[in-house]
Amino acid sequence: MCLIVFAWRPDHTQPLVVAANRDEFHARPSQPLGHWEDAPWVIAGRDLQAGGTWMGITTGGRFAALTNIRAPGQPTALRSRGELPERFLRAELPPPEYIAKVAERHGDYAGFNLLVGDHQSLWHFNSHSGMATALEAGVYGLSNAGLDTPWPKLKKARAALAAALDQPDTSRLLALLADPQPAAEHELPQTGVPLEWERRLSSIFIVSPEYGTRASTALIRHADGALDVLERSFGPYGPSGEVRYRHPPRG
Repeated sequence: MCLIVFAWRPDHTQPLVVAANRDEFHARPSQPLGHWEDAPWVIAGRDLQAGGTWMGITTGGRFAALTNIRAPGQPTALRSRGELPERFLRAELPPPEYIAKVAERHGDYAGFNLLVGDHQSLWHFNSHSGMATALEAGVYGLSNAGLDTPWPKLKKARAALAAALDQPDTSRLLALLADPQPAAEHELPQTGVPLEWERRLSSIFIVSPEYGTRASTALIRHADGALDVLERSFGPYGPSGEVRYRHPPRG
């Protein structure tokens, strides 16, 4: 994932509301949201190159998501970051215990932000700072820096999510993820990539022939355990598919 905005409201009837865009090279193979054959309780997309995932949830309500930290010149990593959310979704460790284990070996991976949670808590870990945080109720955003780093697209998407929380639904969440407007040049962050790329990466939804938003995902977890997930996939020239998941099924 390259942009995640989310509301954590543990005492609400909809405790977790997430809108996220996965940005990646179009040539990197992946499969869309669905149950995994080797772990049928996991509902997630899957990276077919390294085998992990960028975001997922389980039928029991465990949630995990990942963003990369943009830092050109990072050393080659020993392991794929996508295994971090995957291992949490497969496991039964409580979030703080899992985060503690990740913190012990975070140097095996290139820079990342990791979110993991269950019905009781939601945790964030930033590999550059080494800080693990149990999140309080609130509306948050992650892109390719720290939690709530005020990049223009993060601020815009987080504000749009906050405005949608009166009546959140997955279609409304996908709509806020579809904004292709780049930031004004004076607002662009300086992350060590060329100006052309800073401009291209500054929009909520990214479009280019070689790299762009591959999937937009909206997720709502209800207090009674019900899940609503809607994912729309994209190729270099437009939408390529859509998957809706509801647990338990309705109708």
